[in-house]
This record gives sequence, C-alpha cells and structure tokens, in this order.
Amino acid sequence: MRQWLGAWAAFLKVGDLLVLAIALMACGLSAVTLWQGGRPDRAVIKAGGRVFAEVDLTVPRILEVPGPLGATRIEIQPGRARVAADPGPRQYCVRQGWLSRAGAVAICAPNQVSLALSGRNADYDSLNY
Repeated sequence: MRQWLGAWAAFLKVGDLLVLAIALMACGLSAVTLWQGGRPDRAVIKAGGRVFAEVDLTVPRILEVPGPLGATRIEIQPGRARVAADPGPRQYCVRQGWLSRAGAVAICAPNQVSLALSGRNADYDSLNY
C-alpha cells in the first residue's frame, strides 16, 4: 500500500494538491449548508385524509385526534411535535419520536392520522427521502 501511494505521489504536482484540497472543502461546505432541514413553523394534522388542525409550534399543547381505532394523542412543544400515543397495533408513528425539521412526517396508517411539520424552507419530506 505504501509503495502504491508513493508511486502516485510522484506524479502529483502542487496544483493537483490545491485542486484536490479545494474540491474537498467545497464538498464539506456544501454538505453543511445544503443538508439542513428548515425550522418548522407549524404542524399539519390530518385525520381520514382531511386536515384536522394546523397548529402553530410556539405554544405547548396536547391534541386528541379521532380515528377509526380510537384517539391519537399528539403533543406539541415549541419547535417540535410528536405522536405521544396511538391505538394502532405496531406504534410506528409513536416510535418516530420528536419531529423537529420542516418536512418531517409521522403517519399512523391503521388509525388514518398523520402529523407533518411545515416551514418556509423544507429541504425534503420524509416520504420522498
């Protein structure tokens, strides 16, 4: 391995190393600046495919959302939200935990309830990611 690297190092010039360093810095900088989810402004809660509530994420509160299996409890805290309890059998939406980025979604499919955070600059949504 050392001989192989030494053989390649003999062909590299100062300009090559400069281009390599700039490319690595550009990759690191773009990853830091472009892969940030925006801050969420509000939570959109749907039940049965219809909007049940649009809630501002500045005031803590707990919402009970009715569904075919029972009530889903959604907890709102400043800047984040989560599905705290759901009557569904597998609890996937509860296991998602706190959602804190714009575009994040928790879906309780058996109970037909979903929680989505929206903001000004959502980079992606978790369904398409």
